[in-house]
Amino acid sequence: MSGLSPRIERRVRADFEDADFVLALLRDWRISYEEEPPGERLVAAAVLCADGDLDELGRALDLAEMDWRDLLVAAGLADRDWPRRLEELLP
Repeated sequence: MSGLSPRIERRVRADFEDADFVLALLRDWRISYEEEPPGERLVAAAVLCADGDLDELGRALDLAEMDWRDLLVAAGLADRDWPRRLEELLP
């Protein structure tokens, strides 16, 4: 199951000029050392780090490939309050 939730899709459409391309990229995104596709928290972290910039999205996905926990830290979603932060950032 993809972590591409409706609230992430809304954020992508608001942030990215070529939202359909980004959504397709995120639907297909996999981290090579993980069996399951990234969940909502990781997908949200990549989108939030990118802030509407396709190059930054690429860097976020690369960071997750090295260690997905670093992506969570970069997005401010590594602490216990991450569900509340996601609610604030992706209403």
